[in-house]
Amino acid sequence: MGLRDVLFGRKKLAEPKADQLFALTTAAVTLDTELNLKTAGVAAVAFKPQSSGEFRSAFDEVDQLVDSVAQENGSTVERKSDEFGFDWLIIHDADLEDLVTCVHGLASELTAQGFGAQLLAATFKFDGGEHPVYWIYGFKRGAFWPFVPIGDKERDNALELELKAKLEDELPIEPDLTHWLALFDAPV
Repeated sequence: MGLRDVLFGRKKLAEPKADQLFALTTAAVTLDTELNLKTAGVAAVAFKPQSSGEFRSAFDEVDQLVDSVAQENGSTVERKSDEFGFDWLIIHDADLEDLVTCVHGLASELTAQGFGAQLLAATFKFDGGEHPVYWIYGFKRGAFWPFVPIGDKERDNALELELKAKLEDELPIEPDLTHWLALFDAPV
């Protein structure tokens, strides 16, 4: 499928694959005990907003749902836009399971409203190493990849590959390294 096909309506964008998100909660034991990585208490969902009134109306409902789920779990949610035109829902909660539940709830509701194709990625931040470690979940491919920024627009590829090797039995890891996109300016 080419860009022209999408732009001219000949092909639809793929719907998100959100169910694999929960694998992160089971991998948390390995992250903590073997790698000394603990949730930093923040996750974010990136999506490309549309200007249509229908999208805004659906997203108002999703905002209400996310606020409701966040309150049930003792989480807080904020919304930011970045310089590239993406919107981010940032969820704060000390419990990784609550973070994953909120992210999954958001993805499910957007998909139910017909806007799942707007979902790009979810980012989960972990602390405990020399640099923060981010596990990024690509909604289109239904897989995670590690991202370890070590400076301005630099990343620790060796550590990312080590993390892949240690967690590929527990997490659905993106096999194509060219899809391991860096989110240097993510608001988490």
